[in-house]
Amino acid sequence: MTARTGGGLFTRPHTPVGTWLKIASTEPTEIMAFAGFDFAVVDLEHAPLDLVTAYRLINTAAALGMTPIVRVPDKTPSTIQKILDAGAKGILVPHVDTVEEAAAVGRACRFPPHGVRGAGGTSRAGAWGLRATSEYLATGNDDVLCIPQLESVEAIKAAPEMLALDTVDAVFVGAADLSMSMGSTPAAPDVLDLIASAIAAAHDAGKKCGLAFGGVPAKAARAVREGCDFVLLSNDTTMLAEAARGLVTSFREAVS
Repeated sequence: MTARTGGGLFTRPHTPVGTWLKIASTEPTEIMAFAGFDFAVVDLEHAPLDLVTAYRLINTAAALGMTPIVRVPDKTPSTIQKILDAGAKGILVPHVDTVEEAAAVGRACRFPPHGVRGAGGTSRAGAWGLRATSEYLATGNDDVLCIPQLESVEAIKAAPEMLALDTVDAVFVGAADLSMSMGSTPAAPDVLDLIASAIAAAHDAGKKCGLAFGGVPAKAARAVREGCDFVLLSNDTTMLAEAARGLVTSFREAVS
């Protein structure tokens, strides 16, 4: 099976940059697309979004040329199947700690014989039944990204085995949870060493490794220079919060 690109995400001429979507409205998704983000991750783990809202955000992102990825709330195959039939080009799965868990979520993302995903060709992913079954199945197996999120020392150690799975396309290191599990901080040398080992494991397997950096693009750029393959910057809620506070603060200072 050829390397999957997630709707062209990994064939762009530059390092893909994305952001998290947490607001239950399509307008922020439109804004992120117009701002130039390459992809957006609809966050079903840490935001109060339901499947219907996720479906609308996926559709909006795709219509505007931004690759839609969804962070599912857990490893449940039924949720993964619904998200993929809604048209997501990638699944980000939190707290994947073992190669067995990675294999299970990888199978949930693929049709037989590569996995256990059920056929739903009358969904959006199948163009409401207008796409040929062969094309629908081929696209589901050959294009959709499965990305386990590594958030523990155990997960980092298992990364080489996870990345050896044909059903897994990339890994994403959750530095905040990783460092908390170690009683450390994301910038601590021991955490940075583990992140570097995950990047190296991905590259050894011919695959990708991503990281998130909040609203600090300089740190993201440095990570890319050190080998990171795709990055996430901030999220829609924090961008709004920081802009709002900045305006109020600037006004208070101007009139004081």
